[in-house]
Amino acid sequence: MKTNSNHTREPLFHLVKRDALPFQKALLIRVIAVVLAVVLCALLSVALIGASPIKFIGTLFDGSFGSSRRLWKFAKDACALLCIALAITPAFRMRFWNIGAEGQTLIGALAAVAVVHYLGGSVDNWLLLVLMFIAAVVSSGIWGFLPAIFKAKWNTNETLFTLMMNYIATGLTSYFLMVWTPSGSSVLGALPFGHLPVIGHEYLVFILVTLILTALLYVYLNYTKQGYEISVVGESENTARYIGIGVGKVVIRTMIISGAICGIAGFLIVSALDHSVTTTTVGGMGFTAIMVSWLAKFNPLYMLGTSALITFLEQGSAQISTNFNIDSSFPNMIVGIVLFFIIGCEFFITYKIKRSDSHKKGEKIK
Repeated sequence: MKTNSNHTREPLFHLVKRDALPFQKALLIRVIAVVLAVVLCALLSVALIGASPIKFIGTLFDGSFGSSRRLWKFAKDACALLCIALAITPAFRMRFWNIGAEGQTLIGALAAVAVVHYLGGSVDNWLLLVLMFIAAVVSSGIWGFLPAIFKAKWNTNETLFTLMMNYIATGLTSYFLMVWTPSGSSVLGALPFGHLPVIGHEYLVFILVTLILTALLYVYLNYTKQGYEISVVGESENTARYIGIGVGKVVIRTMIISGAICGIAGFLIVSALDHSVTTTTVGGMGFTAIMVSWLAKFNPLYMLGTSALITFLEQGSAQISTNFNIDSSFPNMIVGIVLFFIIGCEFFITYKIKRSDSHKKGEKIK
């Protein structure tokens, strides 16, 4: 007689979470991943655009470091990206998915420009800068407060809420540009007032302020009571409540801080860089900053490296597009391949693939 028996085979391989790798080993894995990605892109350049790998890699570096002007631009763009990444980091450590840095930064820039538009020339420049700073920080803080209060009181979806606030900020910017430009061009042009003083180089003050902000946020997140509360809420809200932390209070306070740092970024963009505002002033950096913060494991000091890496890829790929007279599809592919390798190596840093014990022994588990 034939008997039917159901046998369940254990998978041949399964994922096992690793113990924390030493910092040096994890860093080496990440560096190898970036090098392999660049080598792959160089080989693809031979097949797709007919460029030698050496020329391809040389052009990639030339885009950021080929001249003093490009080097300063690289430092400026990396710091702009870093500043916005710093802003979203407290919220992300708390597992509050703030996708609204684009709008929070833009509304801060708009508020700073509004102060210049209505008060420029009628007050001293130092007072104008102070008022611009206050307006930018307060307006962006409000932009962070609104989704936080709804999350704390009614448990709304912060991802959708902060994303929608981006569109509102863009709409307000479009409206005020139409009001401020009677000709209907919606192009405000460079404002003659509200400029930060230039020390050494036009970008130097902006870079120094961003680096100081990086150090301050690192200390805040790692060595203060509020930073500890943010980490606890991010690990487990139930644990936070059990030990007496007011979760709603922490959420609101942290998002106000997150928005305020975006306001600082908006103020710096207006007073030190663009001296104006458009709907594309932030230029997508609010979304790219999410990658910068995540790759750095929400550590402000590590963000110095991740922001520099992403800026290097963007400027290098743009130089490739110019030198080889190709459209943006190939440069975008370069950035995508490198980021894919980085994300993939993060997976293998966190997990390892292990063969099941039963398959080692040739056994079947019922």
